[in-house]
Amino acid sequence: MDPLILSRLQFVWVIAWHILLPAFTVGLASYIAFMEGLYFFTRRQTYFRISAFWTKVFSISFGMGVVSGIIMPFQFGTNWSRFSDATANVLSPLLAYEGLTAFFLESAFLGVLLFGRKLVPPWLHFFAALMVAAGTLFSSFWILATNSWMQTPAGYALVDGRFFPKDWTAIVFNPSFPFRLAHTVTGFYVTTGFVVLGVGAWMIRKGKIAAEDGRAMLSTSLWLLLILVPLQIFLGDAHGLNTLEYQPTKLAAIEAHWDREAAAPLTLFAIPDQAHQRNLAAIEVPRLGSLILTHDPNGVVPGLKDVPPDRWPPVIIPFFAFRIMVGAGLAMLGLALLGNAMRRGSRVYESGWFLRLATWCAPLGFVAVLAGWTTTEVGRQPWLVYGLMRTRDSVTPSLTGADVALSLAGYMAAYLIMFPAGLWLMARVVRRGIGGQDAHEPVLGGRPAAPISALPGAATAAEGEGSAP
Repeated sequence: MDPLILSRLQFVWVIAWHILLPAFTVGLASYIAFMEGLYFFTRRQTYFRISAFWTKVFSISFGMGVVSGIIMPFQFGTNWSRFSDATANVLSPLLAYEGLTAFFLESAFLGVLLFGRKLVPPWLHFFAALMVAAGTLFSSFWILATNSWMQTPAGYALVDGRFFPKDWTAIVFNPSFPFRLAHTVTGFYVTTGFVVLGVGAWMIRKGKIAAEDGRAMLSTSLWLLLILVPLQIFLGDAHGLNTLEYQPTKLAAIEAHWDREAAAPLTLFAIPDQAHQRNLAAIEVPRLGSLILTHDPNGVVPGLKDVPPDRWPPVIIPFFAFRIMVGAGLAMLGLALLGNAMRRGSRVYESGWFLRLATWCAPLGFVAVLAGWTTTEVGRQPWLVYGLMRTRDSVTPSLTGADVALSLAGYMAAYLIMFPAGLWLMARVVRRGIGGQDAHEPVLGGRPAAPISALPGAATAAEGEGSAP
C-alpha cells in the first residue's frame, strides 16, 4: 500500500489507455482531411463516403479521448502535488496553450465536420477538416513540448526548489523536443495507416458495395505507409542519437549495457540481471551496437556503471519494451513493402491471405506506440524532471495508500466500462460498412420566395391555431 507505487500504477493505467486515442485520432484527422481534399478536387463519391465513414469513427474516439484525457491533469494535483508545485511556472502555461490553441480549434470545427456536410459549401467543409487535423497536431505539439522539457529541461532557473522560466524558446524547443515530436507524430500516422489498411482489407473481403471503398482505403494507406514507415525508422535513429547525447543512462538501460566501451556489441536478446550487473543468456552481434548507436563501428557506448546504481531505471522494462517496439516496426515495414510489391496485376486486392494478414495486423501500430512510450518513460527513471527531481520526491506528502487504492479501483472500473463500450461502438460502425449513399445537395438558405402567410398551406395552419390576438 505504498502511495508512491500506487500513484505510479494509477498514472500508468490512465495514460496507457489514453495514449491509444491520440495515437489514432491524430493520424485519422489528417487522413479525413486528405480524403476531403480528394473529394473536393475530384468529386469522386468514393472519397466522400470514406471521409464520412471515418468521421463517425473519429467522433467516437475523440469523445473518449476528451474524457480520459481530462483525468490526467487532476492527478498532478491529487497525487503529484510536489511536482506540480515545483514545475507549475513552466508546465502550466504549456498545458494551457494546448487547451487554447488546440482543443478549442478541434472542438469548434469538429461540429462543422460532423453536422455541416449539407449546410456549408464543400470548400468550407474541407477547410473544417483541415482545421480539425491542425488542432490535433497543435495538441501533439504542446503535450510533447511539456513531456520533452521533463526529459531534457532547458531555459529555466531553479529558485528555492521551484522552476522559473527564463527563456520560453529554450523551454518549448528543448533539446529532445524536435526529435520526439517528429518521431511520435509519424508513429501516430503509421498507427492510423494500419487501422485504415486493416479495415479496407476487411471491406474488400466482405465485397459488394464496400469493396470499391475498401480498395481505395487499401491503396491510399499502402502508398502512405510506404513513405511513413521508413521515415519513422529514420526518425527513430535520429532520436536515438539525441538520447545518446542527453540521456546516456537511458540509452544504456535500453541496451542493458553495463560498462562503457568502444566497439560495443548489439544485444539482440538477454535477460538483464540488475542485481549482479550482468546479462544472462545474451545473444550479441560484435561491433553492431556501436555502429547503430553512434554510427561508428568503433564508437563509445555509455554504460550504466557510469552513474551510481540509485540513478538506474528498472533495466528489464525498457530493454524489452524497446525490442517489442522495434519488432513491431520491422513487421510493419515488411507488410508495407509486401503490399506495395503485390500491386502489380491487382494481386493485392485479390489475395485472400494478404487481406486477412492486413486485417490481423491492424493493431500493430498501437503495440509499437505503447512499447515506445514505456521505453521512454520508464527509461528516464528515477527522475520525473530528468537529473533534477526524483519521482519519489514528487508525490503528495499527505497521501495514503488507501486513498490511492480507492481512486485506482474507481479509475479501473470506469475505464473497463468506457473503453470496451467505445470499441464496441466503433466496431459497430465498421460492421455496418460505408453503404451506397452518395453526397446530397446542400440545404439551401436565404429568403423565402413569398411571405409565410402566402405559402401553400399557411392559411390552413393558421386557422387551426385559433384566433388569439
